[in-house]
Amino acid sequence: MYDFRRPTTLAREHARVLELAFETFARQWGTQLTARVRVLCMVTCEQVLMATYDEYAGSLPPKTAMVLCTVAGLEARAVIQFPTTSALTWVNHMLGGNSSNPVLAERNFTQIELALIRKLISESLEDLRYSFGPLIVDEMGVEAIQYNSQFAQAAATGDLMVVATFAIRVEKVTATATVAIPATALMPQLGEANPTSTTSNAAEFLQAQIAAVPVDVSLRLETAHVLPSRILSLAVGDVLHIPHPQHRPLNLTVDGQSLARAAVGANGSRLACIVTDTEETAQ
Repeated sequence: MYDFRRPTTLAREHARVLELAFETFARQWGTQLTARVRVLCMVTCEQVLMATYDEYAGSLPPKTAMVLCTVAGLEARAVIQFPTTSALTWVNHMLGGNSSNPVLAERNFTQIELALIRKLISESLEDLRYSFGPLIVDEMGVEAIQYNSQFAQAAATGDLMVVATFAIRVEKVTATATVAIPATALMPQLGEANPTSTTSNAAEFLQAQIAAVPVDVSLRLETAHVLPSRILSLAVGDVLHIPHPQHRPLNLTVDGQSLARAAVGANGSRLACIVTDTEETAQ
């Protein structure tokens, strides 16, 4: 039965915000891996969706590396998942190895490998928080690494998770990784989807919107009235007399409407104007 109180799909505006955050994280993650393993790495975000933890865990390979990460204030854990063979390849490069000795079998990490991978993931968590900015307000840290997706209990089976799928390319080998974050850690910062507002204060909304629209401001002399024949006969060196007194400030106008008087000044190396007085215009 579908529970409408716990929808398992992301609103379009929420999905776009999360996609941008995960894409930023993918670039950060790829840069960090490249620096750590000392070979060219590229990480791309392929999909972002919402699913229950049971659905997420069921989509993973039975044997894989699942890094459980604590989220301050929540019982549910975030998860960074990747193939153990990929992690072993990263460690191989970090310790000076190369692609001529590929890791073929899935296996658990040794203590040294585990320490290196925990350090790598801790730095990835910092990149994750940086990429999400104000969307992640709680501290996160590496808690444990599990190797069986069916036994790892990062959250209750019905808990909603925001899941992102990544393609990690190290040299010519590409692997799939996922990041799952409890929805309760993100959704409050995303706000309400498709918010509605009443029309009782429409005038205030309109005034606020108009006040935020940029307009072109001009500083002008008084207008001179010239015959078309004079304009058509203009030549280089001709002088047009402008009926603007030398002692009077210039006109500050918006869309041809004079709003104030201003004197010419300077702001550093650029010209500026200093408003000397304003004029009220009856509408």
